[in-house]
Amino acid sequence: MAGASGYAGGEALRLLLGHPDVEIGALTAGASAGMRLGQYQPHLLPLADRVLSDTTIDELSGHDVVVLALPHGKSARIAAELGEDTLVIDCGADHRLEDGQDWQRWYGGDHAGTWPYGLPELPGQREKLRGAKRIAVPGCYPTVSSLALAPAFQDGLVEPEAVIVAVSGTSGAGKSLKPHLLGSEVMGSVSAYGVGGTHRHTPEITQNLSKVAGEKIAVSFTPVLAPMPRGILATCSATLRPGKTADDVLATYEKAYADEPFIHVLPAGTWPTTGAVLASNAVQLQVTVDPDLARLIVVGTIDNLTKGTAGAAVQCMNIALGLPETTGLSTVGVAP
Repeated sequence: MAGASGYAGGEALRLLLGHPDVEIGALTAGASAGMRLGQYQPHLLPLADRVLSDTTIDELSGHDVVVLALPHGKSARIAAELGEDTLVIDCGADHRLEDGQDWQRWYGGDHAGTWPYGLPELPGQREKLRGAKRIAVPGCYPTVSSLALAPAFQDGLVEPEAVIVAVSGTSGAGKSLKPHLLGSEVMGSVSAYGVGGTHRHTPEITQNLSKVAGEKIAVSFTPVLAPMPRGILATCSATLRPGKTADDVLATYEKAYADEPFIHVLPAGTWPTTGAVLASNAVQLQVTVDPDLARLIVVGTIDNLTKGTAGAAVQCMNIALGLPETTGLSTVGVAP
């Protein structure tokens, strides 16, 4: 595990500690190398006395699976030096985008290439992950937004545009000290950021929905920071094509996700909440149609650290290794 001291790394370790087929090997970090893991992840008691190593090829080589929970732009060099027989799962953005110009515009620097995309519930993705040795875990916002709208675009229910407003907990910004994430700044306050098509996850959402639709989808994405540690609730909408109805929408979503173990279309009148998926790999969705605007509205929620990052990594690892997909993962949340 590279990046074991961060939020994504800590969540991955929490899940892997409960995985019956996993033995946890090297734990590495950057600035916190040489410190005990328990100083950064006190909830991981079985690993608390393990000392973090530097993130080097020597430390990571020789493992069957390496999970890279590193800042964007830091995974590609490490991954390039790991052997082809090692399954490498990148929780960062380095290998998600297919267009090199998109990478340069949104992240900067050279594009490291594209790996199989780790969202198995998208059409055709599960097959690409079986036996894969390199996997790019999706971003948290693209995970919930793509799953919320993919069935509608795949079935041609809506016009090629989408508006997404997603509220997230502060852990999505990572563990680095940032003034706008201080408790005194966040508590009691909700704030929008990355407004006007400037958030880095916009091209990833656009890429996913465009592939599903078979045509370019225009995406307006606005993220909102909420005073909670984890969770995302996304409200996603698109204009229905002429002749499409609310019954068409419900039938499409129920069919699309009927056999998906982690995605649940809720009963009519029940709306997703972040609390219901806390610390689980579940996705909860509800769909409706605004009749006055003939507009599809899908509300979806995930735990950004679990299904949005670390849970996706474990789910994809299971598929790649031929293990039951749900091993080590749960749809049971934590409440209150």
